[in-house]
Amino acid sequence: MEEERASLATDGAGARPGVTAAQTIRAGVIGTGFIGRVHARSALLAGARIAGVAASTAARGAAAATEIGAERGYDSAAALIGSDDIDVVHICTPNHLHLPLAIAALESGKHVICEKPIALDAAGAGELAEAASSRNLVATVPFAYRYYPTVREARARARSELGDLRLIQGGYLQDWMLGRDDDNWRVDVEIGGRSRAFADIGSHWCDLIEFVSGQRIVALAARTAIAFAERRRSETHSFARGNGAGEARPVETEDMATVMFETDLGVVGSAAISQVSAGRKNHLWFEISGSDESLAFDQENPETLWVGRRRGSESIPRDFDTLAPEAATYVTLPGGHPQGYQDCFNAFVAETYAVIGGAVAPDGLPTAADGVRAARITEAVLESAAAREWVEVAR
Repeated sequence: MEEERASLATDGAGARPGVTAAQTIRAGVIGTGFIGRVHARSALLAGARIAGVAASTAARGAAAATEIGAERGYDSAAALIGSDDIDVVHICTPNHLHLPLAIAALESGKHVICEKPIALDAAGAGELAEAASSRNLVATVPFAYRYYPTVREARARARSELGDLRLIQGGYLQDWMLGRDDDNWRVDVEIGGRSRAFADIGSHWCDLIEFVSGQRIVALAARTAIAFAERRRSETHSFARGNGAGEARPVETEDMATVMFETDLGVVGSAAISQVSAGRKNHLWFEISGSDESLAFDQENPETLWVGRRRGSESIPRDFDTLAPEAATYVTLPGGHPQGYQDCFNAFVAETYAVIGGAVAPDGLPTAADGVRAARITEAVLESAAAREWVEVAR
């Protein structure tokens, strides 16, 4: 909590460098793939101007500017970061660029929304958090699954209805890397980092269960596995199938991970993480068992929260009238009108912009400190898998 407060500290006047609450935020987006476009849609909905966009080449940046409604395409990320027309930089690039781009943006007085992992190791993640804190700038990380109203309901119930927490279980399963010919830049250790499946999606799961339960993973035992010793290199974007036309390259990053863990309050749990589980597109789920009740959330079916009791169970619908006040505040549509992933992202970006404008950080806004936390858990998973033993997670 101390790191989080520091990373969101305001100056005496309330507003932060580069923007005031009365101004329209000028956003710059670096990276124009799937997630860059998610960021851009949320920025526009939050009332920002997409003042600029940068891609891997000047031509791609110019084309993306037209496609996403940006005012201009910059020739390079450095040119966008150095511009006086940008207040906040959305970093949506391959992983190895996150830290250098974020540090450059912060050193230029820009606020940052950085995709995770915010760095390729925990030391780099800590460097980013410190750079934001020391400059009184906002740095947030899109752990957007926190923004499902049913997740907020689960969080409220975990603190008031479940009794003593006893067990946490779940996982995050996808299938977009199922085949030998499926490929992505994340496979390359130099670009994606030493962890792939866990850093990419396992970090979301751990963030979510710590956020909901209010407990921290302090020790874990992990195993990782690789489905194919080689994959065919391709230029496919995330979630697209490869064509098998490229040259074979060795695979060093995991397709799967299983983790057993213990929390700071003695609760035990387990998770399965996979990007090679046939038929599973984005199956993030968790179940928390307490002495009085249990609850379960499924990201692919987020309109209800399952609550179990010894004498029966029920499904709590996502609706203004059925959720706790802290959950209902994230309901934007009446029950029966589904809310989804983009709605979560919209809420996350809107909250970040509000804090940039001088608002007090709301409970649950994921900051650079949460990115540091994710990096430390990922490193513990890799250490445990290599040593084949229990390890402690760095605090």
